[in-house]
Amino acid sequence: MEYLVRFAQTHETFRRPELEACATIAGAEIEILSYNQYSPHCVVRFPDAAAAAATIKRSVLAKDVFELWGQGTTYEELHEDVRRRSQHLWEGYNNVPWKFVITSFSGTRSMEKKGEIMRSFKYMGFHGPIQMKNPDEEFHVMEEYIDDVEVAALGVSRIEEPRKIFLGRKLGISCREDIIKYDLKKRRYISTTSMDAELSLVTANMALAAPGKLFFDPFVGTGSFIVCAAHFGALTMGADIDGRSFRGKDRSKLGVFENFIQYKTESKFIDTLTSDLTNTPFRRSGFLDGIVCDPPYGVREGLRVLGERKGKPAVNVIIDGVPAYLRPGFIPPKKPYGFEALQNDVLNFAVQALVTNGRLSMWMPTSNDEKLEFPVPMHENLEVVSVSVQDFGNWARRLITYRRLPEGELSDISMARKRTDADGYNANELNAFRRVVRTMLMRRDRSNGLMNGKKHMLKGHGTRCGEDSEASQ
Repeated sequence: MEYLVRFAQTHETFRRPELEACATIAGAEIEILSYNQYSPHCVVRFPDAAAAAATIKRSVLAKDVFELWGQGTTYEELHEDVRRRSQHLWEGYNNVPWKFVITSFSGTRSMEKKGEIMRSFKYMGFHGPIQMKNPDEEFHVMEEYIDDVEVAALGVSRIEEPRKIFLGRKLGISCREDIIKYDLKKRRYISTTSMDAELSLVTANMALAAPGKLFFDPFVGTGSFIVCAAHFGALTMGADIDGRSFRGKDRSKLGVFENFIQYKTESKFIDTLTSDLTNTPFRRSGFLDGIVCDPPYGVREGLRVLGERKGKPAVNVIIDGVPAYLRPGFIPPKKPYGFEALQNDVLNFAVQALVTNGRLSMWMPTSNDEKLEFPVPMHENLEVVSVSVQDFGNWARRLITYRRLPEGELSDISMARKRTDADGYNANELNAFRRVVRTMLMRRDRSNGLMNGKKHMLKGHGTRCGEDSEASQ
C-alpha cells in the first residue's frame, strides 16, 4: 500500500537518504514513488502500516506518516481518487472518535473554507463522535502550494490554488522532538566545534545506530556523535589526538562522560582514549558496526598527526632518569598532515575496522567554487550509499555515508581521486579554501554565541580532532 511521509522543510538533500536508512533499521522494504526537495510530501510504498510507523519513529527529518487515502491536483480529482483508493476502508472507522485536520503548506485557508472542505467528505459516512483531543483516528487533508524558495530557485510562478492535495489517516510521528532534548544550549559539555543536535542525530541514523551495535568516533572532540548514537541504543567509544578535548579542563567534571550522565545513557559509554587515526591501538579485524566522524578541516589551524618533524629532536629521551613520554604534562609531538591523506586514512581504517555492511558516516568540507571543489573520496571496498550537502553559501560540507562491502565484492572507483597520498592537498594548498571557511565559521560562532559563552567550553578548534591546540604547538 502507498503511504505519505511529511518532512520538515529543512536539510532537503539529507531527507531521502535518512528515510531509507530508517527503513533499513526497521527492517522494512521501501520504494519512494514521489519525492520533490521543494515539497514536504513524499509518497512511499511500505509492506504495511506497522513498517511505515516503525520507519518514521526513527526519523529526525520527517514529521509523521499517513496511510494514503487519496491525492489529486484539485478537490474533484482528490474525491475521485479517495473513492477509488479507500472506499473499502471507510466502514472500519464509521463509529470511532475522530477528528479532521486541514493543513496548507505555503498557503492559508479561512475557517469558513476549511469547514466547506471538511463537509465535502461527508460521503465517507463517519458517524462517530468528533474528538479534538486524543481521538482514536486522525484524518488529514494536506494542501501543497508553491513556496517562495521554489519560486526563487526555479523561477516558477506562484499559484492561487494548491498544486497537490492529499488525504491520509495518521499512523505515527517521528522522533524530531529529540532535537530539543539534545540542543547544545542545554548540554553540559560542548565546544565551539560541537555538531548541532539535529545533524548529529541524522548522522547516527545514516550509520544505522541501534541496540547491540558498537560505534566509534576517531575524532570524538566533545562527543556529539557518540552521544546521539547512544541515544539510539548503540554502545559507543571515541578517540582524539588531544585528550583534553574529551577530558575537559575542569577537573571537577567528567568531560564527554558528563553528557552521557545528563542523558542517562551511561551504560552506552565504553570509553574515550588519546590516539590519532594513524596510530590507533585497535586491532584491525572487523569489529565496529559504525563509524561516525567529522574529521578536521585544517581551517583554523594546520592539520597535524602524531610524529616527529624533520630536524626536530626526538622524544625518546631520558630526563632525570624518566622517559620524556612518561613525565607529567608530556604532549606528543605532531607533524604536518595532508588533507587528502587524512580522508584516505579514514577510509582505510573503516575498511579494516568495520564489519561487513557496517557503515561509515563522514563529514567533509567542499567549496561552491568549482576551482576548489574536492571530489568524494572512494575506496574499492566501500560503497558510497549517499552524499548529502549542507550549503553555507560560499562553502558547503557533505555528509558521505559508506557501506563496508563483503569480501570479494568491489565498488566502482573510476570517479575517485586520481592523486596519491604523497601528491594530495596539504594545509598550504588549502589556503584559499581555508580563508573562505574560516570567515564562515567565525560568523557562525558569533551568531551562535559560542565563542565565549559556555562554562566548560574548550578553547579553539585545535582541541577538537587532530589540529594543533595552542598548548601543543
